[in-house]
Amino acid sequence: MDKALRLNERRIHPDSPLLRGRPILRTPRRRAALDEELAVWRHWYSEDLRLRTPVRRNMAIVEAFAVVPRERFLGPGPWGVMPDRPGLHLDEPVMTPDDDPRWLYHDVLVTIDSARELNNGLPSFWAHNFDHLDWRPGQRVLQVGAGTGYYSAVLAEIVGAAGRVIAVERDDELAARARANAAPWRQLEVVAGDGRAHDPGEVDAIIVFAGSTHPAPIWLDRLAEGGRLIMPLTTEERWGFVLQVVRRGSNFDAASIGGVGIFPCVGGRDAEAARRLEHALRELRRGPQPTEVPIQTLHRGEPGLAATVWYCAPGFWLERKSSAKSCDQPG
Repeated sequence: MDKALRLNERRIHPDSPLLRGRPILRTPRRRAALDEELAVWRHWYSEDLRLRTPVRRNMAIVEAFAVVPRERFLGPGPWGVMPDRPGLHLDEPVMTPDDDPRWLYHDVLVTIDSARELNNGLPSFWAHNFDHLDWRPGQRVLQVGAGTGYYSAVLAEIVGAAGRVIAVERDDELAARARANAAPWRQLEVVAGDGRAHDPGEVDAIIVFAGSTHPAPIWLDRLAEGGRLIMPLTTEERWGFVLQVVRRGSNFDAASIGGVGIFPCVGGRDAEAARRLEHALRELRRGPQPTEVPIQTLHRGEPGLAATVWYCAPGFWLERKSSAKSCDQPG
């Protein structure tokens, strides 16, 4: 934080409460000064994400993080935050020293509901996932799991005024908060409901913010040609990988784009499939070094006897890149 201030202090007024450590006065003049200062912080935060992620394909992602005010979506501070660093294991969030919004402009999770372990997710993680979508202006996006709406607004900024984002949240209270928070983005619609059942019509991208063992059939049905689905496939322990699916006519290319630990998706869990996924992932860790998830195609339905299956779950299976055992066979 202090380093960031030194990087930006030439652009911040010397009387700034951010630099002097004084409480932020909520007068109109101070409010305007703070808004200007927070714009600088958001710019620094977005450029940090650009390198930390890194964002390689679409700089609209960086621009979106630079303009969406995270504090709008997270309620009054202080906030419970959790950094993500290899080897660091925290049992509970770290509370920010005060309610200064600058604390939110770091690559940290922010607690939404600690009792349910609900967080506003890690910005670099979601920037990485967004960077695997084939973004074009005017695209139609389904977001499953809106939370309080922060990443919904980021997606709305990415697709622009000509695009459309449908953000579905099954928790009525969170959906109401997200809808109020999202009011400035006319291209963003927040729906209270089941994201695995809601019909958005044809969409160019679907991004799921909770862990399932299998995709909802309607997600595959509604993907446009060339459309992409990004969804976490997770075990009962909430760990797994992020599956990317690309529609090619009646076929679906499949790949892993990284590991994940995430809140489970209600209605998207199958206990037996979760055990099979845990077994498949454990097999990848048996060698001297972990290997990539060896998948190439998503198929609907049940696999045939001759299929080269890496993993299967209700209604779909993932084809292995090379010869493999059936997912019903032990390792």
